[in-house]
Amino acid sequence: MTWPRALPWIVLLLLAGLVLGDVGVPSWLGGGGGDPALAPGGVASARLERVVDGDTIVAQVGGREERVRYIGVDTPETVKPNTPVQCFGPQAHDLNAQLLGKEGTPLTLRFDRELRDRYGRLLAYVFRAQDNLFVNGRLVDAGAARTLEIAPNTAHATQLSDLQHTARVAGRGLWTVC
Repeated sequence: MTWPRALPWIVLLLLAGLVLGDVGVPSWLGGGGGDPALAPGGVASARLERVVDGDTIVAQVGGREERVRYIGVDTPETVKPNTPVQCFGPQAHDLNAQLLGKEGTPLTLRFDRELRDRYGRLLAYVFRAQDNLFVNGRLVDAGAARTLEIAPNTAHATQLSDLQHTARVAGRGLWTVC
């Protein structure tokens, strides 16, 4: 069979594999690039490299260094260019660092419907692997973060909203200071 006659069959087999779930979308067509855990709704193991601020870390994920932005929360700015350090920003950073521990701490990242934001950061719900502590939720519960619901990544929106309500009523963290 010649190449021009084989091409439709190759395309048909690739499409069948995609539909049946046996073949991933090639990276040159916008696919995930090989790691099946790095997919919407997936779960990936990671290791902490460093804490950037209250809602962003750098972690080793699938052998690559990735900037990870927490889903569903927003902490006051401490490192945003052309933005002054905001009220309770340093405390949010410090709590995030305390919760995650030292470099190399094992983490579990759970992804929602969108894998990356417009800046290329991984979007994740972050859990400490040792005890499954939900870091995003703990930051909100402590009053170090506000909720930030951005559809379609809303799997924990109700839980985070409830935690924010409780923290606000109790006057924890930024709800009293700011």
